Amino acid sequence: MGLVAGGAIPGAGAAFAAESKDPTHASGLPIPRFVTVRVGEVNLRSGPNGSYPIEWVFKRKDMPVEIIQEFDTWRRIRDWEGAEGWVHQSALSGRRGILIVGQTRAIFESPRGDSAVVARAEPGVVGSLKKCRDEWCEVEVKGYRGWMKRTDFWGTYPGEKIE
Repeated sequence: MGLVAGGAIPGAGAAFAAESKDPTHASGLPIPRFVTVRVGEVNLRSGPNGSYPIEWVFKRKDMPVEIIQEFDTWRRIRDWEGAEGWVHQSALSGRRGILIVGQTRAIFESPRGDSAVVARAEPGVVGSLKKCRDEWCEVEVKGYRGWMKRTDFWGTYPGEKIE
């Protein structure tokens, strides 16, 4: 019925802080950031709620996507072609992934262009991202593990350090 001064009710400050949490940055994690699609089929909606219309459906588990906005438990994501939509956070995983772009790309044994080629990956192939140092990243694609230049795939930011 009235205003209570801070500390007058035990735990009231924590309750107020929880209620006033910014829904546009609910996770507290950096925006933008890369994640992967957790399930094989995800509805992308026009807004951050299950009542918004489905704009299209993603059908690629482990596909890397970029979170560009948050609202409560919803994440606005963008794919490698620039398509955007809202998905529930439960449809996403914090694992990092890669998508081969452009042309067939070499996966090298070590982070040097003159090292042995372990495999070649075609455009559209999805893999997992292990770590990056400078312009080289360690990846795993279809059971082959090795190194690729970060310009050969989509799923990292220039200069981003990944351990």
